[in-house]
Parts: sequence; C-alpha cells; structure tokens
Amino acid sequence: VAAPDLLDPKAAVHNSKPRLSFSAKPVVLNTPDDECDTRTTVMRWKTVSAIFFLVVLYLIIGATVFQALEQPYESQLKSAILEEKLKFLAKHSCINSTELEDLVKQLVSAVRAGVNPSSNLSNQTSLWDLSSSFFFAGTVITTIGFGNISPHTEGGRIFCILYALLGIPLFGFLLAGVGDQLGTIFGKGIAKVEKMIKWKVSQTKIRVISTLLFILFGCLIFVALPAVIFKHIEGWSTLESIYFVVITLTTIGFGDFVAGEKENLEYLDYYKPVVWFWILVGLAYFAAVLSMIGDWFRVISKKTKEEVGEFRAHAAEWTANVSAEFKETRRRLSVDIYDRFQRAASIKRKLSSELGINATMNQEMTPGKRTLSANLGEDKETLYLNGLSPDYADRQEIAIIENLK
Repeated sequence: VAAPDLLDPKAAVHNSKPRLSFSAKPVVLNTPDDECDTRTTVMRWKTVSAIFFLVVLYLIIGATVFQALEQPYESQLKSAILEEKLKFLAKHSCINSTELEDLVKQLVSAVRAGVNPSSNLSNQTSLWDLSSSFFFAGTVITTIGFGNISPHTEGGRIFCILYALLGIPLFGFLLAGVGDQLGTIFGKGIAKVEKMIKWKVSQTKIRVISTLLFILFGCLIFVALPAVIFKHIEGWSTLESIYFVVITLTTIGFGDFVAGEKENLEYLDYYKPVVWFWILVGLAYFAAVLSMIGDWFRVISKKTKEEVGEFRAHAAEWTANVSAEFKETRRRLSVDIYDRFQRAASIKRKLSSELGINATMNQEMTPGKRTLSANLGEDKETLYLNGLSPDYADRQEIAIIENLK
C-alpha cells in the first residue's frame, strides 16, 4: 500500500484540531467586487429600471382612478352646456349658432387671461396691481405657477423667462437656509423632549416619537391653521381649503383655487404678500421634513449594509472553519488508515521470517489454506494463517497462531 502524501503519522498526534468559533470582530473579506460596491455611489441600471417601471405603474393606476372619477362629470358638463346653448338659440331666434360660438370663444379667452367676464368689468380690480404682481412673481420663483394669471405680451413673456432663470436658484438658496433654521429649531426641540421623557424605552423609540410629535405640530401650524383661515376669508369648504393648502405647498399649483381672487370680496393690500410668506415658510418646513426623512432612510440603509456585511463576514468565517475541520478530519483518517496498513505489513513480514514459510510450502497448500485473516484488537492482535479458524485448530489441523501485544 502506497503511503499518501500527508504528514508523518508520528507528527499527526501533535497537530491541533481547529475549532468552530466566532470572534467578536467580524472578519471582512475584501474582494474587488466589494471595493467597487463601497466606492461607487451611482445608482445601478437595474435599480433605475425598477424605479422607472414602478413610477409608470403608479401613473397608470392614477390615470385609471382619475378617469373613473372625473370623466363622468366631464360628460355631464358637456351635455349641460350643449343643452343650454340649444335653449338660448331657441329663445333668441335672431342669433345664429356661429355668432354664439364666437362669443363663447371670446369669453373663454378672457377667462384664460385671468379676467372674469361674469360681472361688471368696470368694477373689477386689476390682476396686475402691485399686490397681485408681487404674488405672481412669488409663484414664478417658487415654481408653483397657479396658472390663473400669466403674461400675454411679448415683453412680459421674455422678462418672465429671464426672471424665472435667475429667481428660481436664488429662491432655492433662501429655501435651503430657512429649512436649515427650521431643522435646527426642530432638532433642539426634539433634544429637549428627549430629556423630558423618562420612559423605560430605547433611545431610538424616544427619538422617533418626539420627531413624529414635532412633525404633527408643524402640520398643525402650516397646514391645519392656514386651512381654517382660508376657509373663513375665502368662503371655501373644509375640503377645498385643505386641498388648496396641500396643492400649494407641494408646488403643484393647479390654479382652480387661488387665494385673493374672488370678485365679490375686498382684500387688504398686504393679504397676498402675507400668503406668499406663508408659502415660503411652509415650503421650507416641508423641505426640512423631507430632508429628515431622507436622513432616516440613509441611516437605516447604512445600518442594514453594516448588518449584512457582518452577517457575510460571520458566514465566511464559519465556512472557512468548517472547511478546515473537514480537511483536518480527512487528514487524520488517512493517517490512521496508513498507520494500520503499515502495522499489518510489519506483522506479516515478522511472521514470515520467524516461521520460515517459503515458496515450496505455499505451493503445497490448498487455495483455501492460503487465505490470510487478521483481527486487530485494542489490547492484542491475533493472526490466523492458512485460512484456518479456531474450530480447525481444535481438530489438530495445521494452524499457526501468533499473539502479539
């Protein structure tokens, strides 16, 4: 039997066996892929594609819901307008349908220009007085753009382009500064609340609760309270007031509801500027809240990555230890088998030399007597030659028994 290419059997006893254990510090296995993942901050194409399809799916769901809710109402209005036109033409036979359509087009153009044709035009206030112009300029740089009024002259449109290109970044700096100040105020308030709260809960839960309380407090100041004020001044319903506040502070600005635009109400000169300053602080508040939520997501993502990295390190260490354990077990088993074969060969050579068994005697033996049986025990080893068992030995047949310690 050829000896395997392993350690010396005598030295195998002194080799220590590795143990399965986890260290307090995880072992980080740096691979080129890991280094690339930690250094690159650009979103992968797979992630971008997944987000894109998610947004498209969200748009399809929104379009389906809006279609189901608004299309029947639109069809009803079209039918009502057509019915009113037919009634008007039936009562006024001197007016044909072409003249009526021309009048309707002029009225629609006036409404799009911000002029309300339903009342006495001589008593209407100008949409381009200083207060209204200030409010319009504010809607431009805040990117709200209600759409109820817009420039219709070439000079006004050219100036609006330049004014927006310069004013939007400037307002962005102002919004960031006000948002930072509000964030600092919120942070100090949250820290004070955390010191006051003495619940037997974790610090993370206390911070989340205090942050949610301050977000709720901000919503009451910048959303609920303005909605109540607009409901009282503008005469809107509760839903219409909340709708205007949310649509404005999210910079959507449909323009179907705009503060200070009712013809039958007399507004103070500073009403619209005050509304614009509320928009400024409200946008800064929402920016601070979104920034805070973004920080939460970054912290959660960082902790998740650390936990995943630690789990991978422990898994790698466990795999390495299991592999080392398996290799050591296989080495010890091979050495043990090799040692047993060497001892068996040594016993055979010793018996052959002592008993003087030669080739002539082997030729005289029957095939059944040429079998070699070896029993290896813990204390001693008994070898039966010529294929004879102890039963044959009792019959005084040829049996050679050798006891070795």
